[in-house]
Amino acid sequence: MTTTPRPPWPARLTIRRTTVADPLARPLLDELTHEYSTRYARPVDLSREYPAEEFAPPGGAFLLLLADGAPVAGGAYRRYDARTAELKRIWTHSAHRRRGLGRRVLAALEEDAAAHGYSRVYLTTGPRQPEAKGLYLAAGYRPLFDLSVPPESIGPLPFVKHLEIPRP
Repeated sequence: MTTTPRPPWPARLTIRRTTVADPLARPLLDELTHEYSTRYARPVDLSREYPAEEFAPPGGAFLLLLADGAPVAGGAYRRYDARTAELKRIWTHSAHRRRGLGRRVLAALEEDAAAHGYSRVYLTTGPRQPEAKGLYLAAGYRPLFDLSVPPESIGPLPFVKHLEIPRP
């Protein structure tokens, strides 16, 4: 088995606020769809499940993390209620995992949501995504489910976190 070599690291990382329709996002969203199809036997496509305007200002955002201009990770949020943003589809390209990039995207989404007046974030992850569950627990998210119960018996795993709203 051959593996694709990882590019030299660290690369110059930048966050780009964009839209679900941005061609730079397509490879990440396609890989996410494939991953969900593999884990859950059903495709999931962010751009087909939700109207694009839900991830646009003023209530939402779609962010890409670029390494030297190339997309390596991304995520989005939309309005859940007046004070809560719902995070969706935080994703790191398979060639760039285990480098803390998902954590960087998560932090950027939280910062952006707080800057837009949200005081908390809500999200769910699938029961077959232990790496995502671990990320959210490590980032200070409170599980809204019993951690001692097998995840497959719960279904989507909900989490919440309170944000510090920046003061002017």
